[in-house]
Amino acid sequence: MTWQINQTAGSDFILLDLFHGTTVPWVLFTLTMLDLLVALFGNTIIIILIWADPLLHNPMYFLLSQLSLMDLLYISTFVPKMALDFLSGDHHISFTGCSIQMLLFTTLIGSECLLLAFMAYDRYVAICHPLRYPILMRPRVCVALVVVTWVSALLNALIHVVYTLTLPYCASREIHHFFCEIPALLKVACADTSQYEKGVFVSGVIFLLPPISAILGSYGSILSSVLGMRSSQALRKALATCSSHIIVVSLFYGAAIIKYIVPKSYHSPAQDEVVSVFYTIMTPMLNPLIYSLRNKDVSRAFRKVLRR
Repeated sequence: MTWQINQTAGSDFILLDLFHGTTVPWVLFTLTMLDLLVALFGNTIIIILIWADPLLHNPMYFLLSQLSLMDLLYISTFVPKMALDFLSGDHHISFTGCSIQMLLFTTLIGSECLLLAFMAYDRYVAICHPLRYPILMRPRVCVALVVVTWVSALLNALIHVVYTLTLPYCASREIHHFFCEIPALLKVACADTSQYEKGVFVSGVIFLLPPISAILGSYGSILSSVLGMRSSQALRKALATCSSHIIVVSLFYGAAIIKYIVPKSYHSPAQDEVVSVFYTIMTPMLNPLIYSLRNKDVSRAFRKVLRR
């Protein structure tokens, strides 16, 4: 009943203008648009190449295609709306639009947390157990991992988003954030949300700490295995790959941990905006550069398509 009242009663929500909060709004706007173009181009190219090239039809690239799909949805959910608001000067977002944006974001951040862990596990099996790789990462297993990633994240998102939307909101409805995110909406709710915030914290722990532990364990085992080979070339290759992956993982998980696990008394709304930029705008652009476009197989497939 409360949800229906909220939906029909009132006014739209008002989002924060990320660009006008700086001294050089047009410079930041231009950089964000370039980031959007790079992310859209890079992730789209990766999906097309993996679909078109039979040599890329293996578990690693199947998981990479899912990551690229998530990043495409990620950046398309927020940046076009931000650009439109900046150019038009109208920062309103409807209740329905805010609900969809929040559902998409919560689903995507949860699914990417799990997928990055599965990608690290894939590399661990390929390097540390190469003979068992065709069995442990057979197509049925890969599809199951992806289904678990999407379904578990969607169920978690539905629970949190539906509850958040049933809360009564204050008359101003000004969200001190550049998109609809659960912690930002809780700050404009005219109700005690302290107990529910504990539930958000628990979800953050479940979707962040186990995947981080799995990633660190996988890369640690990879390095240990490579060191045992006593090959300087293999060690340099492993260090180059693992270090670049860990940089992106650190940006994504580090920002999410600050937002969802670190107590809110330790970070201000302005710091929350900066943190959110990392996992909503930066990582969708960095992921294709780090995970795929530097990959020799992807580069070969890209040159093959250009020759055609």
